Amino acid sequence: MQDTARVNRVLVTGLGVISPLGPDTRANLRALLAGKDAVAAVEMFDVTKTRCKTAGQIPDVWLEHAFPPGRVSARLHRGARMAALALREARETASGAEPELMIVGTTAGGMSYGELFYRCLLASKSRKGFARLVGNYTPQKPVQDALELNGLRIPTQIVTNACSSGANAIGHGFELVRHGLRSCLVCGGYEPLCELVFVGFDSLQAATAEKIRPFDFNRTGLVLGEGAAFLILESERSATNRGAVALAEIAGYGVSTDTYHLTQPNPSGIGPKLAMQRALESGAIPAEAIDYVNAHGTATIFNDATEGAAISELCGNVPTSSTKSMMGHALGAAGALEAAFCVLALRDQFLPPNINFVKPDPAWKFEVVANQSRAGRVNYALSNSIGFGGTNATLILKQV
Repeated sequence: MQDTARVNRVLVTGLGVISPLGPDTRANLRALLAGKDAVAAVEMFDVTKTRCKTAGQIPDVWLEHAFPPGRVSARLHRGARMAALALREARETASGAEPELMIVGTTAGGMSYGELFYRCLLASKSRKGFARLVGNYTPQKPVQDALELNGLRIPTQIVTNACSSGANAIGHGFELVRHGLRSCLVCGGYEPLCELVFVGFDSLQAATAEKIRPFDFNRTGLVLGEGAAFLILESERSATNRGAVALAEIAGYGVSTDTYHLTQPNPSGIGPKLAMQRALESGAIPAEAIDYVNAHGTATIFNDATEGAAISELCGNVPTSSTKSMMGHALGAAGALEAAFCVLALRDQFLPPNINFVKPDPAWKFEVVANQSRAGRVNYALSNSIGFGGTNATLILKQV
């Protein structure tokens, strides 16, 4: 195990969240406690030809009035509005923090503007106004807009590593602060729903036409979601010097790549297990100290089988839930959103629920927090992210 005496403690001093569960952290907390089902019929685009017809969506009204109307806001992508709102809340809760760097995970970025550009190109001989769509669809552009709207001018790094992106962004930030390379930064992820990705998952037959039921014996697949979450990470010295109140501590981070298949994880569970082991080792934390696992839990046959095997082998009968059951899978933002949910679980001492759960799978040892949240003693929470290509990431958070 790593000698943690030589590294800095990394504290979470700010938190901002927007998801289908709510427009801010407080609303998301209420939804987690209530076990809210925020998955509903898709309204953003035509799904008459797809097998899956539901997703976790953020109402436009939450985004439309987020910032004063003007030249900048008129061209903002939905992803930029999500990122800007979550960033604003994170900075407000960490009042006085001065981030030196921003690290953001995403996959689709502003892809829906790329879709619109292509359709406009096919339908029109004129290309007037098309440059605006091209200029605003790249993954970094919504982040640049979010920074501008929040009056920040800091370097930015974009992480695009499939569904582990948000967790990787936080993990990278954790390592920078831990080893004294930065004293304060903001990291997380954003992901707006878009048609191309939705239809892609449907074509892969990974999406379900039914309710999403992570870890249920009769699970049939995932549904997609969207959202943004940002954490302000600070060294203990930085937080102490400005009298900041810590919400939680990032205590460990691990990654692995099992290179088994382009889309399917290794059924042995070796990929997630290695990431979990490395996260535990990085924080010198025994597996039996974990009080809650926020699982990747997409509800696909293979993903849940792989992760379920890893959790069972490493952590035994630990309370486990997939909050994707309530809001869908936000891809590149999922790891950031779920890390934020772990912060809330640690701060408020409760176990978020795994809704739509009916029948346990006898192959696993862990306890699913079925259908309702409950109070629980949570000192350490572990959060998994698993992506296409065998990209696995684990974060461990600690109560302060």
